[in-house]
This record gives sequence, C-alpha cells and structure tokens, in this order.
Amino acid sequence: MEIIVRRIEKDREADIRLPNEPFSIYGRMIAHYDGENWSFDTVRLPQEQVHDMVFPDENYDYDAMAEDCIFMGAYEGEQCVGLAIYQHNWNKYLYLYDLKVNAACRGQRIGEKLIAAGRELARENGYRGLYTIGQDNNLGACSFYIRCGFEIGGLNTRVYQGTSQEGKSDILFYLENDRV
Repeated sequence: MEIIVRRIEKDREADIRLPNEPFSIYGRMIAHYDGENWSFDTVRLPQEQVHDMVFPDENYDYDAMAEDCIFMGAYEGEQCVGLAIYQHNWNKYLYLYDLKVNAACRGQRIGEKLIAAGRELARENGYRGLYTIGQDNNLGACSFYIRCGFEIGGLNTRVYQGTSQEGKSDILFYLENDRV
C-alpha cells in the first residue's frame, strides 16, 4: 500500500501519540571539528554489545503543542505509521523535534518522506532549513540524517553529565534549503 504523508490536524490528534518502538544500538558516530569543518567516524560495537533500546512514550498533548509545532504523519491507508514533529524556532531553522516510524514499516523510506515534508515546511515558513539532534550512540539515526543530506553543525558533550545517560553526546545536524 502507498504511504501518504500529510499534516496531522486536530481531528487526528491521537496520531501524535504514536508509540515508540525498539531500535538497535550497534555503534557510535564520533564527530570531529578541525576549526572550520566537521567530519565523522563510525565505530561498530562488538556483536555481544549490540542491544535494543526504546525511548519512553511521550504522551504528547496536541492542544498544548499546536501553537509551536507542526505534526506530520505518514499514513498507510488510515493508519499512522510514522510521525515527524517540527517545531518553530528562533534560529531560522525548523527543528525536527521527533521522528519515528513503526518498526514493521521501517526500511520503506518513510523517514525520508517525513524529512521531505519538513523541507517543504521549512521553505513555506521562510526557514533556512532543518536541524535536529541525534545521540552519538544511536548510529542508525545519525547515519540516517547523513544519508538524508544533513551535515554536522555542532556537538554537545555535556548534555548527559550527571544523568543515567552519562557518556553520550548529542550531535547537531543541519540541512540547508539550498542543499535539499
């Protein structure tokens, strides 16, 4: 069945609570900055350290978020199988706040379709492009952003200090309108 991406309006607000599903942690993206340019290496975990992870469900509130966010859903028929939440931001980049695809539907380029919808939203709203954040230990997500044309634009090595996720860093990814 064909996947259609469309804006999620109030009448489909339950679709923004698409459950999180497990994904594989199998490596790390290591970002490097030489003072002018970003680059990266990837490191794969030994097979015995590969594991699944799932984020807690967010229980998003449509009414509380609707003023600052644009919700895009990927639909197979009437079933929402993918979600992108884009948030208006002060820095002239539309922020990809959340992106998820049902596990059974992964590998069908649904994430790419949701990113393409975000590119169009960025253009329509006068943004320079998109930006998002990926945890460096989520090599699947970081590699996905690179494949979609995003470039590394920053690294936050302190964001998880003192938390249960200590040892991870956030990589900031940017996609310029002129590169889409």
